[in-house]
Amino acid sequence: MKIALDAMGGDHAPENIIHGAVLALREYPHISHLFLTGDTPRVEAELKKHGCNDSRIEIIHTTQIVEMADSGLDAVRRKKDSSVSRAIDLVKEGRAQAAVSAGHTGAAVTASLIKLRTLPGVERPAIASIMPSLGKYWVLIDAGANPDAEPAHLVQNAIMGAAYAECVLGRKNPEVGLMSNGTEDEKGNALTKETRPLLAASGLNFRGNVEGHDLFHNPPDVVVCDGFTGNVLLKTCESLAHAMFAMIKRELMAGLRTKIGATLAKPAFKRVHKATNADEYGGMPLLGVNGVTIISHGGASAYAMKNALRMACETIQHSVNPHIIDAVKRHHDSAN
Repeated sequence: MKIALDAMGGDHAPENIIHGAVLALREYPHISHLFLTGDTPRVEAELKKHGCNDSRIEIIHTTQIVEMADSGLDAVRRKKDSSVSRAIDLVKEGRAQAAVSAGHTGAAVTASLIKLRTLPGVERPAIASIMPSLGKYWVLIDAGANPDAEPAHLVQNAIMGAAYAECVLGRKNPEVGLMSNGTEDEKGNALTKETRPLLAASGLNFRGNVEGHDLFHNPPDVVVCDGFTGNVLLKTCESLAHAMFAMIKRELMAGLRTKIGATLAKPAFKRVHKATNADEYGGMPLLGVNGVTIISHGGASAYAMKNALRMACETIQHSVNPHIIDAVKRHHDSAN
């Protein structure tokens, strides 16, 4: 598989990005070619630091870096030689099968939308995030691509999320829920109230509204929302998980008896941490574009970047886009 990695995107670039790339190349032999887009001297210095001279690596020199203060559209229009734009260009040109970036999310989404375009029948792309719960993993969509969504966009999010849950998580006839502030039909803001009857008539396995209490105890397979709500929810959950483990560790280290108990329970804590740690997933696919783009966290560790590259490979392997095209077509055919 041929992957393009934005080497200059992220809070800790290029250090963590290159380290993650080295880890991925050592673990995933099915990566046949890895493009690293970025400042060549800095990329080469990081590769040298890790003793990596893998022949599968090709550095694509870029001269511009997207700053967090840049708007997504300006980043694409004015910084055409940025590391994220060049990574997406490689997918557009067919040289790479997927692009991975931990940089400016707006720039990655906008570049993908402009350069790759959307799949047939899809108006706006959406970020899908796999989330943990007590009983199963579920898909949150949209996790940040389209903050100002309309009801029709949320219906498309539901279709794409259901297709993703079916082909990646193996869920047959996945259950879909609409994020709201209550399960009752009349609850929600204007967007959710307009979207609910559309989802009910969509032919999807629609459960109805879901609220915060449902997400980690009894979630549907897919939870649909606009990108603003989804991004706030995602970051809140990640922050809460970090805070909870920090508090538990502080209390366990407070005395001898609790330290002994912590030692005995360490394997259990590790399993829970692995299930709730965002670094385990590494990145989130941008669904709905005519290509594969994986969005990673700005503060991603090297381990997270390794897993983001794994996510890119899995998205290619599962042929997610053909599943989405088929699902959108079925929905349009049934509506007509």
